[in-house]
Amino acid sequence: MALPLGTSAALCRPTDNPTPNVRPPTPPPQPHAFPTAPTPPFLQRLTRLLPYLRDSRAGLLVALAGAALTAATEPAIPWLLGKLLDQGFAGGSIPLWMVPAAIIGLFFVRSMSGFIAQYGLAWTANRAVLKLRENMFAQLLKSAPAVFSQQTASGMTNTLVYEAQAGVTILSSSVLTLVRDSLVLLALLVYLFTLNWQLTLIVALLFPAVALVIRALGKRLHRLTLEGQKATDDRAYTVEENMLAWRIVRLHGAEAQQGKRFFGRADRVRQLMMKAVVAGGTMTPVTQMLAACALSVVIVIALWQSRSGTSTVGDFVAFVTAMLQLVAPAKHLSDVMASLTRGLAAVERGLDFIATSPAEQGGTHTAERARGEIVLSCVSLRYRDDTAAAVDDLSLHVRAGETVALVGPSGAGKSSLVNLLPRFVDPGSGIISLDGVPLAEWNLLALRRQFALVSQDVVLFNDTVAANVALGTDMPREAVRDALRAASLLDFVDSLPQGLDTLIGHNGNQLSGGQRQRLAIARAIAKDAPILILDEATSALDSESERAVQAALERLMQGRTTLVIAHRLSTIEHADRVLAMDAGRLVEQGTHAELLAAGGLYARLHAMQFRT
Repeated sequence: MALPLGTSAALCRPTDNPTPNVRPPTPPPQPHAFPTAPTPPFLQRLTRLLPYLRDSRAGLLVALAGAALTAATEPAIPWLLGKLLDQGFAGGSIPLWMVPAAIIGLFFVRSMSGFIAQYGLAWTANRAVLKLRENMFAQLLKSAPAVFSQQTASGMTNTLVYEAQAGVTILSSSVLTLVRDSLVLLALLVYLFTLNWQLTLIVALLFPAVALVIRALGKRLHRLTLEGQKATDDRAYTVEENMLAWRIVRLHGAEAQQGKRFFGRADRVRQLMMKAVVAGGTMTPVTQMLAACALSVVIVIALWQSRSGTSTVGDFVAFVTAMLQLVAPAKHLSDVMASLTRGLAAVERGLDFIATSPAEQGGTHTAERARGEIVLSCVSLRYRDDTAAAVDDLSLHVRAGETVALVGPSGAGKSSLVNLLPRFVDPGSGIISLDGVPLAEWNLLALRRQFALVSQDVVLFNDTVAANVALGTDMPREAVRDALRAASLLDFVDSLPQGLDTLIGHNGNQLSGGQRQRLAIARAIAKDAPILILDEATSALDSESERAVQAALERLMQGRTTLVIAHRLSTIEHADRVLAMDAGRLVEQGTHAELLAAGGLYARLHAMQFRT
């Protein structure tokens, strides 16, 4: 008998008894809050990378040893010059063969130690990138469904594929520069101190001033880097949109409009990059001017000391040479802050995603195969607080093995209702149970094992035919063939050059629309789940294929709970029950004949569709 308008809402009065055979659910987990704390100190941010380096400590130690050896050879150059001036030119006490031997040997050691440091750090960095990507992708696979509405595909691709690699590469190069040149500075300062401690103290006054400049410009660089990341995501998203919607763009003649839109976002990236160049480039001239001031003072004092006879010509040349050698590492250290900021900001996007993206929360209840009894009690779903409810106070009991069709105008809540069952979304209120157990208490893997879905929006992977049919399982090839045969696709697959091993392209773009639909049906058949969700499952098929697939689906539906969303009402006439929905509410239910006789929403939809 048809259910009159408003009955489902009436069932949800607070005085009603709870639905029988349904255990009350455990309290839902609290939503994760994304942190909004101020940016922590640089070193504290850098320590977040340590867990990804623990398995690569050997590479770090090798890199550190190579950098230390490179730094140790740096003071040897001015020391050698001083000895040549004092003993080689003046005294002639150094054998001539020792000069090329010492110079060649010194630079051989420097070259080898530099290579070892670079290789060790690159080995460590690439292992860290691999581990970071693995963790990011694992987090993506288990993230709560809300994350996928907050992240764009292009933005996530940019973070996981490009920024992770580029960020760690920039960081590793910058860290090598930081460690190596810091050790070089330390070695040269120690050497200078042994030569003339008074002049060395003057040189040391340079470093606090440089540190202040680096700190001030580093904050601006960090802010510009974050803005640049967002602008890059916007630019990539524009490309993604135009790749997916190229037919619509050309059909509406919107090429110029979209080109202007892309240019605006690309120009924004350019502007931010130039601001970052100015902020980073300012460090070098400021540092060089400070170094020039210190150098001029030191040379004047050193010349005065040499005239007074307190130092030799060799000592003076050695000191000035060592001091000039300080300029290069000091310049590198001033430049490295910009690279460190860019690299760390890029890597932090991935780290933040791992740390702050909430994972799906499931229960502990498991079952190998459910009976398929579904009960909804006073269920409401609202995607946003300022929009109408997608599902509004809906109560429903679907018996195990029953075939239920969902009909209604667009936006009636049909797709929202079926998305609630595998917990792709969670209701704002009410209880949904499977076999008497609230969905919140089901283990998520066990719950989703009970459902097979064929949607009008077919999703296929750029893999083989067999891999798409056996998705998520290690299925025998004969079982794959049986599923393809049931979906009326086996003859076509056997005609392909590689048969089951044929690659089908991005989202199956090597197949026709009907072939893609039948491949998705074969996947559902192969899963053999106790509950089927068919969302316009035969919408892309021709009449002959539709009859063959419909017959296969009808055989598959026997003994299984089946929910069918259909706009072509002729495909659901034999359903056990038809539910007519409008504005998120269940307005009537009954058999096809009962609803036609009732003259309600279903009868109006049927009349509109079959009007001649």
